[in-house]
Amino acid sequence: MPTVLRIGPYRFFFFAGDRDEPLHIHIEREDKVAKFWLDPVRLQSSGGFSRNEISRIQRLAGEYQTLLREAWNAYFHD
Repeated sequence: MPTVLRIGPYRFFFFAGDRDEPLHIHIEREDKVAKFWLDPVRLQSSGGFSRNEISRIQRLAGEYQTLLREAWNAYFHD
């Protein structure tokens, strides 16, 4: 599970087995998890996060979209 980014309490990562899915990122904080598609950035699933926190995470994913996409491509296509 390569960690791509840490911002505050959030860890942005993907699983090695995610290769066959569309570009996305997983985010966790403690026992809460979410998955966002990255093209465009939109929520795919969430477990435990409040709506406000999901909005904050989506904003962060949008701000770092280029970095997250580059990390995905570097891991899965190099």
